[in-house]
Amino acid sequence: MSGRSAQVLKEALTLPSSERAELVEQLLRSLDPPSRHKVDELWAEEAEERIDAYEQGEIKTISAKKVFDKIGGRKMR
Repeated sequence: MSGRSAQVLKEALTLPSSERAELVEQLLRSLDPPSRHKVDELWAEEAEERIDAYEQGEIKTISAKKVFDKIGGRKMR
């Protein structure tokens, strides 16, 4: 890793986890931009599968509060 890359990484690691996640997403998109239509189609399929599984009692919901409480103590790198 070049000195400049190391500096950018060091600065990026100081960002809140949500901003780091957005940064990662943008960097990955810049490497091999996906077809936006295909991505939307895949997410729609995934959502439908999850809804069907929930309605059939195959999966249960978890409140957002429980999820965030559970991950709240973890360090995000």
